[in-house]
Amino acid sequence: MFTDTTVQEEFSKIATYFPQLSDQQLEQLEALYAVYNEWNAKINVISRKDIAHIYLHHVLHSLAIAKVTPINPGTDILDIGTGGGFPGIPLAIMFPKTQFYLVDSIGKKIKVVLAIAEALKLKNVRADHLRAEQVKGRFDFVVSRAVAPLKTLHQWSRQKVKAKSQHDLYNGLICLKGGNLDQELNELELNYALYPIEDYFKEDYFKEKSVLYVPL
Repeated sequence: MFTDTTVQEEFSKIATYFPQLSDQQLEQLEALYAVYNEWNAKINVISRKDIAHIYLHHVLHSLAIAKVTPINPGTDILDIGTGGGFPGIPLAIMFPKTQFYLVDSIGKKIKVVLAIAEALKLKNVRADHLRAEQVKGRFDFVVSRAVAPLKTLHQWSRQKVKAKSQHDLYNGLICLKGGNLDQELNELELNYALYPIEDYFKEDYFKEKSVLYVPL
């Protein structure tokens, strides 16, 4: 258990919103705070003033994607610009039979991601120090969290998605976005679906935050 009541309270929200989580998954999620806290002292992957809110601002935010679509076993997911491992690490815990490939252009962040995946014994995570344009292969979904404008994310993703879909939501780009997206969406000129996160999580933090899906 946590000594910080804020951390404990925000961690408890995960089990409330995702009652299907197993004891092992909850243990892995619980371990995230200590592991990130340790690494954050060496490499700043999460704002130090934000570490107490890791479960609300980072883990639960990442798991909003799981509310939009379940991810089937055998799926391949690419996390572009993963930073410290978001949304990829929480999603890998949520979907242990899905393969996640996390990439970032900053090598020290990938070092942290690999260490965290090892500490949590996540067998479904691999990570590389790569720019998005350098990634080889095709995936069911590309995910990202506030790493680039939507038009850029679309350019990076459009040649990296498999043609055959195994989900109700057709293969494509799923990204976490905040604020007014009118300009980005107008520039894209493609079909999309916008899912307000406050429809799933009631905390004020999630107001004006959305999961944006673009079929590719």
